[in-house]
Amino acid sequence: MGAVMFVQLLCTVLVVVNLCNGVTAAGRPRHIVFIVADDLGWNDIGFHNPDMITPNIDKLAREGLILNQSYVQPLCSPSRSAFMSGYYPFKTGLQHMVILNYQPVCLPLNITILPQKLKELGYATHIVGKWHNGFCSWNCTPTYRGFDSFFGYYNAQEDYYTHMTAGFLDYRNNTSPEKTENGTYSTFRFTDVATNIIQRHDKSQPLFLYLPFQAVHAPIEVPAQYEAMYPNIKTEDRRKFCGMVSALDEAVGNITKTLTDSGLMNDTLILFTADNGGWITEHGNNYPLRGGKFTVYEGGTRAVAFMYGSGLQKTGTVFDGLIHAVDWLPTLTAAAGGTPVSDRDGFNLWPSLSSGSSSPRTEVVYNYDSHTLPTEGHAAIRVGDYKLIDGYPGLYTDWYKPEQVTSDLNLTNIKDWATKYQLFNLKDDPTEHNDLSTSHPDIVKQLAARLAWYEKQAVPPNYPLLPDPKSNPQLYGNVWSPGWC
Repeated sequence: MGAVMFVQLLCTVLVVVNLCNGVTAAGRPRHIVFIVADDLGWNDIGFHNPDMITPNIDKLAREGLILNQSYVQPLCSPSRSAFMSGYYPFKTGLQHMVILNYQPVCLPLNITILPQKLKELGYATHIVGKWHNGFCSWNCTPTYRGFDSFFGYYNAQEDYYTHMTAGFLDYRNNTSPEKTENGTYSTFRFTDVATNIIQRHDKSQPLFLYLPFQAVHAPIEVPAQYEAMYPNIKTEDRRKFCGMVSALDEAVGNITKTLTDSGLMNDTLILFTADNGGWITEHGNNYPLRGGKFTVYEGGTRAVAFMYGSGLQKTGTVFDGLIHAVDWLPTLTAAAGGTPVSDRDGFNLWPSLSSGSSSPRTEVVYNYDSHTLPTEGHAAIRVGDYKLIDGYPGLYTDWYKPEQVTSDLNLTNIKDWATKYQLFNLKDDPTEHNDLSTSHPDIVKQLAARLAWYEKQAVPPNYPLLPDPKSNPQLYGNVWSPGWC
């Protein structure tokens, strides 16, 4: 081998080693920005729907790696717990509905979560936006679980301007209530906080910035100029919802511009994902996928997602491998140079994503929920191309077009679904029109047995029905506050 060829080969090897060891080709630490869009539907983004005005997100997705089969849970807290922990929610007790303001519940404290893993690797860690992994004890809250700073809120369904939910303030700057920003639109404020963190960051230290935006969750609120971007949409709330998406897109554009202006962009890996499908009755849309938020159909669980930036070798492509929310802890830990995490439900997909090779994941558990309240999907599993739904599929069972307003809620008793199976071949039928359960009983039997194997690992849902009186915000200056469990 000639000397020149040897040097070229050595350089190639060093680049690959760097990519796998959490540093860039230039030898600098890899920064990670993890963006979550709340209740963003499959059909609510420009790279799936040309009627949506999302040029910044579209550019990142098309120049990066579009994740075409990236799965999440049917609802918010379960997905966020999976992002943070690497465990399926049915193993942490968070598989049923979401953590409510008054429940003494949080992501179990004996789990080392993603920001703690990254702090061990020397990262500065910040969260801006929605937590929703529990707050009844200070130990449940972000700055006690590995984040250096927190600006945002604990619960869900805040007003975008008053930052109140259920009549009380839920807005924090680290551990202190933020009472001076009534009237400030949260998408703008979160962007300002995030850009300030980037601008102040010491470039010699790797940065982990977790940005779970409030947008585009209900209530449907947006400044008028964004609603005006969609004059052809006749339904007022759908028009406003689309404006919320475009405001989020502008926020993403401002964040990426700040990364560029600060000299961090070339060394940054960006992950963008929805936390669940669009909420049908709140004007999110998942067409042509079936169902939406609250269901284990694809419309509730197949997320808009992409990666962009440092370490990705096959950009401008679509990654069709299976991914689940539980994979992000081991994957991002590996992208940061950490020792591969192999003791959880998640797979380390960084070798596959960074090289564009096939995913090692061959199955996904959509949910397993033994609770009797018929609101979200009971149980479902995908193995290879086949998907089995066991029992109640969730609230929304149809295929909904963008301006289709519906009150079609599947509120039948969960017992009515107890013995029902639905089977779909997602390769041939990604929109779940053709139930094969009758014609393929052998496959039903195989997938049911696999789901039963997971059922043995499930813990009961941690979902107390009665409000804990110690949670009353009137005891804490009319602010939703920790310290009562």
